[in-house]
Amino acid sequence: MAKPSFRLQKLLRRTRFLLFFLSAAYLMTGSLLLLQRARVALPPGPRAPGPLQALPVAAVALGVGLLDSRALRAPRVSPDLPLGEDVPRGPPARARPGPRWLRTRNPELRQPRRGWFHHFVGDPQGAPALRPEAPGPAVGGRGTYVGCFSDSGRDRTLKGAVFFDLRKMTVSHCQDACAERSYVYAGLEAGAECYCGNRLPVTSVGPEACNHECKGEKGSACGGVGRLSVYRVQELQPGSRKREWRTVTYRGCFRLPENGTHTFPDSLLQPNATAEACSGFCSQKEFPLAVLRGRECYCAYPTPQFSLRDAVDSSLCGRGPEAPRQAEYCEVYQTPVQDTRCTDRRFLPTKSKVFVALSSFPGAGNTWVRHLIEHATGFYTGSYYFDGTLYNKGASPAPAGFKGEKDHWRSRRTICVKTHESGRREIEMFDSAILLIRNPYRSLVAEFNRKCAGHLGYAADRNWKSKEWPDFVNSYAAWWSSHVLDWLRYGKRLLVVHYEDLRRSLVPTLRDMVAFLNVSVSEERLLCVENNKEGSFWRRGRRPHDPEPFTPEMRALIDGYIRTVDRALREHGGAGLPGEYVPR
Repeated sequence: MAKPSFRLQKLLRRTRFLLFFLSAAYLMTGSLLLLQRARVALPPGPRAPGPLQALPVAAVALGVGLLDSRALRAPRVSPDLPLGEDVPRGPPARARPGPRWLRTRNPELRQPRRGWFHHFVGDPQGAPALRPEAPGPAVGGRGTYVGCFSDSGRDRTLKGAVFFDLRKMTVSHCQDACAERSYVYAGLEAGAECYCGNRLPVTSVGPEACNHECKGEKGSACGGVGRLSVYRVQELQPGSRKREWRTVTYRGCFRLPENGTHTFPDSLLQPNATAEACSGFCSQKEFPLAVLRGRECYCAYPTPQFSLRDAVDSSLCGRGPEAPRQAEYCEVYQTPVQDTRCTDRRFLPTKSKVFVALSSFPGAGNTWVRHLIEHATGFYTGSYYFDGTLYNKGASPAPAGFKGEKDHWRSRRTICVKTHESGRREIEMFDSAILLIRNPYRSLVAEFNRKCAGHLGYAADRNWKSKEWPDFVNSYAAWWSSHVLDWLRYGKRLLVVHYEDLRRSLVPTLRDMVAFLNVSVSEERLLCVENNKEGSFWRRGRRPHDPEPFTPEMRALIDGYIRTVDRALREHGGAGLPGEYVPR
């Protein structure tokens, strides 16, 4: 009896060790597969097309391009090629999956980013060079390959709009983005950057220089370091041409500057000049403003001499019924062309000695203010959190996908670091801070929308009518107050900025912020930021039915917090909250 019992015990002991070994092997294999999937792009496959997710951004240029066999035989092409016919759009590349446990964690509030993991498995700064056999001709899309051209961060080859997609950039994505904005050329650079423009240099470089792989189209060439794979974009179909002129915006009636010839670098004289014809002419010349005075059409940038701040009555430009046009006044239109004088951005060349926070309560406009700071200073902003959406493209077609989002928040390579934290330990880690404050009524609505529908969506009616909304107000209203009070108490050096002041008077307020960050910028650059101030950081879609979601009890609670913060700001030596905050 003892012998069978001994054999059973021996078998069970071996089985236990075997199970342990198999479990360890399974876990190791799963970890390796996870790292591999996070690092390597999958082959392209079909996916449902979505709305354009690229927004005019910064100096980091964007591009994706495929080398065409015809271009390899004739790399030097004149830019005066005729536009080709529209061709069917090819299927876009499938998004590269990443580890879901990382992508789904809350990026905005209490989860610090895992910088070491992203540094380990994240995309390298430059796209990997293709193997000799990898490049292939572009299939589909709406453009004709022109060639490979050199590009410089200081003097861009294509000076129009700038987009990037650090995960899913394809040739057709870039071509469609430029075609929808009525540009002639689409250029792709460094695997993820897309540039649009209307003019090219006469000569190109060798096609072998455009040897980087597209982020979203494995096996396709998308420019290189300082190299653009350029396509001549075909025109939109006739039914889509209306979209071009919907982007021509009337800015107002203004007095002409004293020396218009010097202020306006290009002009056109037409017998029957129209806003559409003038805007089309200035778009081809890559100017963001079209100025119309009778038969005269001028193209311009906003300048200190022509800042577009002092609009007059439109009747002086002859826009009213039977209103005579005055010779010294002109109509100004915004063309589809992006003002790119302030789109160049980079990391700080050396580590910053002053660690600066951009602190705000959630929903106060922190993402929009980051867009303004990056374009004003030319340097990336960082984040205490990691938001893949903001890193990849910005908040939708936003002009600012934030490359600093993926950089470790303590690297000191960014001009300032976004944070919503308000604990003493988190505050004292920073040497100084810009404290951004917004009306709590607006902040609470904006944050509730974000929690329910993302950065650019609106919460559904059922969310506002549920118990979730009152619970949200009760907890978050107290946080709005404590966030400001904690930063006033523990912050070492503060610049208090009110969101409403930025909306009303952007350039003076932004000038104070830039000076606080110890960066010198030109007035032209600040005017460029003002011209691009909206970006795409505004919610789209139908607003909720009820424009007044606050009950009397909620208002009494919030008004008490407003009085407390107003009193604390005054005691801190400031001017208190703006008048529209304070209950009367």
